[in-house]
Amino acid sequence: MFRTSRQRAAAAGLLLTLGLTTACSSGKESTGDDSVDKVEGKISLTYLQKQGDQEYFVGEAAGAKAKAKELGVDLKVVNLGNDANKTISEMQSAIAQKTHGVIVVVPDPAVGPQVVQTAREAEVALLTSDDQICITGPDPADCEKQDLVPRIGFSGEQMGREVGMRAAKEFRKAGWKAGETRVVSAWKQDVTVCGDRVKAAEKAFRAEVEGVKVIDVPTDNTPTGAQDKVAATATANPKVKNWVVWGCNDENAMGGVTALENSGIASSRIIGVGLGGYLACKEWGTDASTGMKAALFINGRDVGALAVQTMYDKLKNGKEFPAEGFAPTTMVDRTNWKSSGLSCH
Repeated sequence: MFRTSRQRAAAAGLLLTLGLTTACSSGKESTGDDSVDKVEGKISLTYLQKQGDQEYFVGEAAGAKAKAKELGVDLKVVNLGNDANKTISEMQSAIAQKTHGVIVVVPDPAVGPQVVQTAREAEVALLTSDDQICITGPDPADCEKQDLVPRIGFSGEQMGREVGMRAAKEFRKAGWKAGETRVVSAWKQDVTVCGDRVKAAEKAFRAEVEGVKVIDVPTDNTPTGAQDKVAATATANPKVKNWVVWGCNDENAMGGVTALENSGIASSRIIGVGLGGYLACKEWGTDASTGMKAALFINGRDVGALAVQTMYDKLKNGKEFPAEGFAPTTMVDRTNWKSSGLSCH
């Protein structure tokens, strides 16, 4: 059972409130840290994911389930879609079912403070994966580092840098002129990790290539959303000869490439560099030419597994959450994606 009377002042200043009852009947034992108790019995976790039918998150759920099975953890995975309100209702449902910890990928970072408050009031462990959330406000970009909830995922700056460097390499190989080229940088602009990625991509690209204008394109991070917005961008720039496309994820890059190809631009005049690889690889499954030249393979399975392991280590062994935990990445293209371990469906 969860305690309802402990309201210590010290807990109010903690990043997370992870206190679980120390009653003998609960099977939980104090770690000596006021913010958390060990779980002596079987651990129950809930993984709340936005866009759970997206290929990356399908892989993430599979990795989480595999790790949970390995560790003997009861795990429930819930698809939140794009419904921020569902985040709270599903958290409350998980709490009612006596979950020990919640791992969450929020549909909208604005719900962050309410997510934290809900976890604190119920005294359950809280960890985010992929997207950052802040304790004190709706925008993690405006948040002090100590007020960010611990996160498992990828380094947005590192990923963006690799995408930008590969785009620059492809640009130089193509021999294009800067004045005849535009970059489409597409992402959902209220998602902090997306901003981290595309800003790092632009910085890395500009370090290698001078004089190419970058057009920021706001999207909803879906292929169709990106396709619609990039199509409008192409229409507004009819004299542009060559296009470079990157974004927050494969959905943005693939949607952008598709929009440009549909507008009549030859694939040889498009350099798409994806982030994820799970859509890009479908373009490389045949000999047909494509504007998708490369993608950074980010394996959702690795993140799901690492998130469950991190939560388990906290609840079973009292190991503190890292501020951030990162999974590895690999740049892939038509020549090496199969050997990389990328699963393409």
